Amino acid sequence: MNKIYAFICWLLSFVFSKSNKIYYEKVKDKILFYSQRRYYKMKLNCCGNNIYIHEPNIIKGIHYISIGNNFKAGKYLVMEAWDKHNNITFKPCIKIGDNVSMGMFCHIGCINSITIEDNVLIASKVFISDHAHGKVNKEEIVIEPNQRILHSKGKIHIRKNVWIGENVTILPGVIIGENTIIGANSVVTHDIPDNSVACGCPAKVIKDLN
Repeated sequence: MNKIYAFICWLLSFVFSKSNKIYYEKVKDKILFYSQRRYYKMKLNCCGNNIYIHEPNIIKGIHYISIGNNFKAGKYLVMEAWDKHNNITFKPCIKIGDNVSMGMFCHIGCINSITIEDNVLIASKVFISDHAHGKVNKEEIVIEPNQRILHSKGKIHIRKNVWIGENVTILPGVIIGENTIIGANSVVTHDIPDNSVACGCPAKVIKDLN
C-alpha cells in the first residue's frame, strides 16, 4: 500500500504547481485516508469507521487486531501481534475500542491479549507489551535474549477514559481502571484502580479521585 500511495503522490506532484502546494497536501491526505480505509477494512479482524494511522508505520499480524471507530495514531506506530517466534506458536489478540488516540512512536507488542477500551488517550513514545524474551531465572539468563522463548505473565487491559502520559511503559498482567491518569515516564507493573492518578517507577497511586 505504501508503494502505491507514494506513486500516486509522485504523479500528483507534477499536476500541482508550487503555488498550489497547500491544496496538493489536502488532496494527498484524502487519498491516504480512503486508501487506508479500504486496506484496513480488508485486513483487520474487525474494523470500525474513520480510522487514520499516519505513515510510516509497522503493523504485524494485522488479522489478529480489531479496531473500533474513530481511531487515530501518529507517525511510527509499531503494532505487533506475534503468532510465532523461534518455532513456538501463540494466539495473540489486540482489541482497541472506539475513540482511541495514540501519539507518535507508540509500540504495542502482543502474544497473549491486549485490550484498550473506549475513549483512551495515549501520548507519544508509549510502550505496551504483554510479554518478554524469556523468564528471569538462572537457566535462561545464559541463553541469547533473542533465542529465548517469548513468555507472557498475563493479559493487559486498559479500561475506559484512561489518559496515558508520554514515555509510559505498561508491562504484562496489568489492569488499568476506568478514568485513570498515568503520569509521564511511569512504568506500570501492577493493577491501577479506577478513578486514580498514578506515576513513578514502579507506578504508584498518588491521588484517589473518588
